[in-house]
Amino acid sequence: MKVVGLTGGIASGKTTVANHLRKLGAAVIDADVVARQVVMPGEPAWKKIRGIFGPDVFRPDGTLDRVALGRIVFSDPTARQRLNDITHPFVFEVFRRRTEELAREGKTVVIWDVPLLLETGMDRMTDEVWVVAIDEGTQLHRLMERDRLDETAARARISSQMPLVEKVKKAHRIIDAKEPLNLMLQKVERYWKEASGEA
Repeated sequence: MKVVGLTGGIASGKTTVANHLRKLGAAVIDADVVARQVVMPGEPAWKKIRGIFGPDVFRPDGTLDRVALGRIVFSDPTARQRLNDITHPFVFEVFRRRTEELAREGKTVVIWDVPLLLETGMDRMTDEVWVVAIDEGTQLHRLMERDRLDETAARARISSQMPLVEKVKKAHRIIDAKEPLNLMLQKVERYWKEASGEA
């Protein structure tokens, strides 16, 4: 099975690309979805987060308050690393297990949709890295608008990730999110056909 790692900076357009790949028939494992699953109430990661960060980052129903936790980890690199140390092993295990399941189902290509693919070293477990790239000004504007953040908060989230220019250097395929949408999606389709042997 070929594993394609799809990544990019926050608010760069990666979700649009992943959704289009699904429409083309790709099996996509979404790290954001998996990350939410592993911190559901009662899960081991949930228990560890509660033990380290305390009850203030949880809602009355016991679910993780991602906004409250985000305020802590995006302003404190040490806290962010502690959170990553808790959650990433569980996320990795879900990816491994789900990829094996897809292989048994006969899938020949799987897309790993992972914002922190390069930061976590997950790229070493992929065959190709596709990076969705955009200029920082547009990225900042999109993030502020999408998440209703002020500029300081948005920049903190952007700076918590590897700079896009560095991600691009490690890419096998680059998807330019500044292109008109139809052209960008045409490129995604071509990359998919090449990866899946349809080209």
